[in-house]
Amino acid sequence: MPSTQDEGDIAADYIEELLDICDLDGDIDIESDGERTQLSVTASSDSNLRVLTSPDAVAALQELTRLAVQAKTGEFSRLIVDVGGSRAVRQRELAQRVDAALAALEKGASRYEFEPMSSYERKLVHDLAAERGLVSQSEGEGRDRHTVLTRG
Repeated sequence: MPSTQDEGDIAADYIEELLDICDLDGDIDIESDGERTQLSVTASSDSNLRVLTSPDAVAALQELTRLAVQAKTGEFSRLIVDVGGSRAVRQRELAQRVDAALAALEKGASRYEFEPMSSYERKLVHDLAAERGLVSQSEGEGRDRHTVLTRG
């Protein structure tokens, strides 16, 4: 099994090559907690890197990077990729959505359903819901998997 440092180095090499091919500016930082590796791609504010900061683009880059790591190591990768702070922006958006769900449930809604999202985003919603005293569960399969919130 590869170490998280090996995984991070392979992933960083892959992303750096992709950025070069696309003529995008970016610096890559690797962090690991021993279980999961996170790569953060950052650049100056006038950089063209912002073209990769949409949630769909970050998810696609993460999936491609995971596949590249898996191809080199033969092991499944759970690494996380962040581009230009997009994960923090998305977490704030999800927190606002959970607050809206809480308000709707307090007004009498029996449940609040989110759109399908990645497992990482569903985990964020579960954590945010728990902080607010809500019950959360994931429903659906595959690309239709989504989070449903209810009152406790």
